[in-house]
Order: sequence, then C-alpha cells, then structure tokens
Amino acid sequence: MAAPRKIQTPLTNEIVTSLHAGDMILLSGEVHTARDVAHRRLYEALTKGEALPIDLPNAVLFYAAPTPTPPSKVVGSIGPTTSYRMDFFTPKLIENGLRGMIGKGKRSPDVVAALKKYGAVYFGAIGGIAALMSQCVKKMELVAYEDLGPEAIRKLTIVDLPLVVINDPQGNDLYLSEQNKWRVRGC
Repeated sequence: MAAPRKIQTPLTNEIVTSLHAGDMILLSGEVHTARDVAHRRLYEALTKGEALPIDLPNAVLFYAAPTPTPPSKVVGSIGPTTSYRMDFFTPKLIENGLRGMIGKGKRSPDVVAALKKYGAVYFGAIGGIAALMSQCVKKMELVAYEDLGPEAIRKLTIVDLPLVVINDPQGNDLYLSEQNKWRVRGC
C-alpha cells in the first residue's frame, strides 16, 4: 500500500487531474463546510446570478457541521455527512468552479458526469472518527448563513485531513471498482 500523498488547497487543475480513485490523501489548506440547506442557497444564488458568499473556483466543500466547540479547542467533533443529499445541487456548483468535495457515500451519475466534464474530485472521509478528524482543524471561522447554526458555511484551515479519492476526473469510481473485484471472486 502506497503512503498517503500530501496535497494543498486550492485545488488546481494540475492537482485534480493527477488524482486517481483509490489514492490516499492528506489534505491541508482551506476548505468550507456546507450541507443541505447551504447547498440549496448556493445553488439558488447561482441560478439567480447573485454573488456567492464563497469563492467557488478551485474550492473544496466539506459536507460537515461541527458540534459545539469545547473550551480551549478550535472545533468540536466534525465528520462527513452522507453526500447524496447534496447531489441535486452539486453539478451546478462544479460547473461554476468547485474542484473538490469531501463526504461519505456514493455519488449520483449526474455528479460523476460533472466531475469528469469539468475536472473535479470527490474525496471520501472516514465516518465515525469525527473527534479524531477535529484534530486536523487548526482554525475555524463563520463565513455565511449564520441562521443555519452548526450547518452555516464555515472556513476551516486543516492540516493532513485523511481522505481517499472516491471519484476522480477521469470518471473512475472506487466503490464500483472494488465491488467489481469482489464480484469476480464470486462473492
């Protein structure tokens, strides 16, 4: 097994096109949290031609909402939520420059097609280790949609967040390729 590759945001075209389904990544830099309602608001702003509260080109969205921050900590527990809940909105965001997403679970065919068409990547984060993942967050600040409480958009500065490339810009899908390996074995 290869050692994880360290990459830094913003995700440039060169970085994104070098990633392949199955690559283990340690991601550092800035990412934004955004879940269901925040995605809907971003989508609606784009369709109306309104300005967005974040700069989408080369950005990474983390499908997460932190728990309350304990004293002397940067953030409470923070882990991925199920990505398919954002799938309706995601192709429009990718079309407008979004380069990466972090979540858990399979993506829709429309999202996978948009990743391939526009050159973006979907990272899987490990569910169930939210307390450990919070240690990768070095800074957090509220950016937009404060009324959403924990689901507001926040900018996180992260160091070595462990991820796996699930869907790459070449159209590969780690979940599908691994399932196919087991089918060949007769399982």
